[in-house]
Amino acid sequence: MSSASTLLSSARPIRPQHGWKILVVCVVVLAVTVWASIGIGVDLPAVFANFGNAWGNIVQLTQPDYAFIPKTFPALLETLSMAVIATALGAAVSLPLSFLASRETNPNSALLTVVRTILNLIRSVPDILYAAILVAVVGVGALSGIMALFLFNVGIIAKLVSEALDGEDRGAQETALAAGASWLKADRAAMLPQILPTLTSQTLYTFEINICASAVIGLVGAGGLGADR
Repeated sequence: MSSASTLLSSARPIRPQHGWKILVVCVVVLAVTVWASIGIGVDLPAVFANFGNAWGNIVQLTQPDYAFIPKTFPALLETLSMAVIATALGAAVSLPLSFLASRETNPNSALLTVVRTILNLIRSVPDILYAAILVAVVGVGALSGIMALFLFNVGIIAKLVSEALDGEDRGAQETALAAGASWLKADRAAMLPQILPTLTSQTLYTFEINICASAVIGLVGAGGLGADR
């Protein structure tokens, strides 16, 4: 029995030791966090010193003027309408763009690079900056807000769906291509059904973001709850 146990122990693969790597990563992250906190002037003692005023502020927040609530219903309806329109348009445009931005569904490397670069540029601009620019171009109102949210949604949905496409099984697609189907038909028959659940979940996620964002972009005149009325 002892010899058999010895053979099994010797045949067992040696577990790699990654403990020191994890420790180094944790130390580096902690050092960077401390350095960044010092750089921006984070004063934790001041936060705790002023924490006593928090209770009074919370009490004031729980005592709003309820007579003002009915006046917010039109703005709330406008916010929901903006979110629905921007989400629907963003999802519709993002679906073909996501196929063009995935290396698994777009064999043209030049077009792939162009589409990915455009999506990266779109995604790098915050929604409130889009709203401020479009208010200056289109004018004050919900239209500029819808356009800002639409651009913001395209950058998010197309990116996430294209990354999901990169990880999908290509077996059915390769079979369709081997049978003589074009890339468009193969993607539509094999890849689209696989990606629809991801598209649905990301669309619902961006809809939630749009409801919050539409209340913020109103501060620059793009309609919604945040607009000055």
